[in-house]
Amino acid sequence: MSAVRDLRVLLRLSGFRRLLAVRLLSQSADGVYQVALATYVVFSPERQTSPAAIASAMAVLLLPYSLVGPFAGVLLDRWRRRQVLFYGNALRAVLACGTALLVLAAAPDWLFYASALSVTAVNRFVLAGLSAALPRVVDEERLVVANSLSPTAGTLAATAGGGLAFLVRFAVSDSDAVVVLLGAALYLCAAAASLRMGRELLGPDPDLLQPHLLKALASTAHGLLDGLRHLRRRRVAADALAAMALLRFCYGALTVTVLMLCRYAWSDSEADGLALLGLAVGISGAGFFAAAVISPWAIGRLGQYGWMAACSGAAAVLVPALGLPFAPAPMLAAAFVLGLVTQGAKIATDTVVQTSVDDAFRGRVFSLYDMLFNVAFVGAAGVAALMLPPDGRSAALIAAVAVLYAAVATALLRRRPAPG
Repeated sequence: MSAVRDLRVLLRLSGFRRLLAVRLLSQSADGVYQVALATYVVFSPERQTSPAAIASAMAVLLLPYSLVGPFAGVLLDRWRRRQVLFYGNALRAVLACGTALLVLAAAPDWLFYASALSVTAVNRFVLAGLSAALPRVVDEERLVVANSLSPTAGTLAATAGGGLAFLVRFAVSDSDAVVVLLGAALYLCAAAASLRMGRELLGPDPDLLQPHLLKALASTAHGLLDGLRHLRRRRVAADALAAMALLRFCYGALTVTVLMLCRYAWSDSEADGLALLGLAVGISGAGFFAAAVISPWAIGRLGQYGWMAACSGAAAVLVPALGLPFAPAPMLAAAFVLGLVTQGAKIATDTVVQTSVDDAFRGRVFSLYDMLFNVAFVGAAGVAALMLPPDGRSAALIAAVAVLYAAVATALLRRRPAPG
């Protein structure tokens, strides 16, 4: 496979190899920590989970990405990136240990969420630092390949970390604190791995720094506004982003539904519910992988808008067909479908933005895209919290999501440009 061959070539570069090791350890720790938070909020025996609690947890996990992300780059261009990776991961290890203590002490929810928020906020700096450092360890000829393979490897590491967290949770009964400590240990390993690189290796170059921090932050805010104005003149990209936000909203609402079904409707114990959730996450991940395989071919045949419309239309039909019985087997099949159509549409949206937005505005538009993507997911969790009964069985929510999928498919077909 070409991807394996490309990765083998990149791994011969010592700087890339060491930076990738930091990414894999850091993102596997993210997977462990996020599963630990989810299982504590949803499956702890002493907690009566509600959709509102799940919505709060999702807000803690995702909103820092949206609010901090656009401004993280300003600071990353002022600090040595090797030090950001070291101190960021070390700080997260310490903060995660604090989260574990709060779990053991059964601390108030607001304190637990504040601790989790601090960990995920630092995460944005680490991930942005990894991306910003990549051109320093890979030559320009191989940069596109590295940009494709490195984040994909990180996503797989996060998935593997989540799987490891589930295994530890099953092995040590009621062990949310132990799982959090495992994440802290992996964060510490990532910090140690960063020390294998020289302080100057990852930049930035001192002569390229913006001299005034406040001026740099203000220019970032102005840049986001400029990105919005540019999108108004690029309707193809703006429409694709709006459609993707709605699809992400649907995915978020159905995610909360599955969480509640696993917790209360499909199992008699927290352990059984957790096992079902792990299975649903794995099956949805398989759908994401299938989308990565199918989408290039589908986009070539249908065009970006056509593939997004096909994904939306398939979801409009299959979500009610598989979801309304509220039975585990068809709903797990729906998890695969949702993983495939959501990621397939995202791949198409990424392509639309990359090809229709001017290069000078692309970074700012992707920052807005990132914010929109996460805010839509959190907003969906909030709406689901209002609509879902405690056991997660809501025909009204399933029907509303199906109608929204159908509306998106119809709108995309009407706005569909020529394929390619």
